[in-house]
Amino acid sequence: MMMRLNFLHPDPTDPEQMSDRYRAGIDLAEYADKNGFAMVSTEEHTATEMGWSPTPLLTAAMILNRTQNLSVAITALLVPLHDPVRLAQQMAVIDLMSKGRLSITTGLGYRPVEYAALGKEWKRRGKILDECLETMLKVWSGEPFEINGETIKVGPMPYTRPHPMVMIGGSGPAAARRAARFGMPLQLPAPLPEIEALYYEECEKHGTSGFCISPEKVAMVHVVEDPDKAWAELGHHFWLEASTYDSWQTPDQTSAVHSHATNIDELREEGIYQFLSPEQAIDRARDTGALALHPLVGGMPIDSAWQSLELTVDKVIPAVSEG
Repeated sequence: MMMRLNFLHPDPTDPEQMSDRYRAGIDLAEYADKNGFAMVSTEEHTATEMGWSPTPLLTAAMILNRTQNLSVAITALLVPLHDPVRLAQQMAVIDLMSKGRLSITTGLGYRPVEYAALGKEWKRRGKILDECLETMLKVWSGEPFEINGETIKVGPMPYTRPHPMVMIGGSGPAAARRAARFGMPLQLPAPLPEIEALYYEECEKHGTSGFCISPEKVAMVHVVEDPDKAWAELGHHFWLEASTYDSWQTPDQTSAVHSHATNIDELREEGIYQFLSPEQAIDRARDTGALALHPLVGGMPIDSAWQSLELTVDKVIPAVSEG
């Protein structure tokens, strides 16, 4: 079982609402941790009108501080938008505090506005990512290295050796080659057999080893007693996230959660976002081996988020555990 949190809300300027949502998200994660969930995922975007997950490292640290067992995966972290020395230090501290429960998937992003907002060069984003990864690995080595004309040695060393889990995200040949060159796992956004094959070919070429993750049958799930009623009353929350994400996409962008629906009825038919009864959720978990809850999706009411999570804990997890 996993849970996704990105805190998207139609009015992120309301301090009371956003305070309640961030606090609720951390409470939901703590409850999930105590009831057998394996992971919380989040992601990074900046320069968005709806506050879509702008501080994933901070969010991850808050969740990991309140939990004992589950991991947090940032899928993806837009590494070129960060200072690599500070990023390596921040990840090391979170890794130490959580004893290795943080992982990231690197992303280049696909919105030039994000690079403009942070004064980064859009056209050099691939090169910037390579430079960042090289510097981060030097920081985590614990050995002195030269940067900006100075020789430095940066601490602390991370808990996970040789470094926290870093996967390379992407859907094209450049991502496969980068992952193999750095000896890091490749995270694909959808099944892409030709890119996966290239990754393993490149690993052999560079003498590195790794693995490739390719998601299938991805769906963002909200567990409810009556799915038809939920679509009628709450479907607009799914639609807000799906339509916002779609508005950012470029023709060359690949994502397992990119909806092409033009209205809520099409969104329901498509199946990327699903209201499921406990019985349907049990069947999906047994069929796919996983269930990804998205309790606060698109400004979903906090009460509904709790109802979804509690139904999962009370009715779905026991049935799945029994087989």
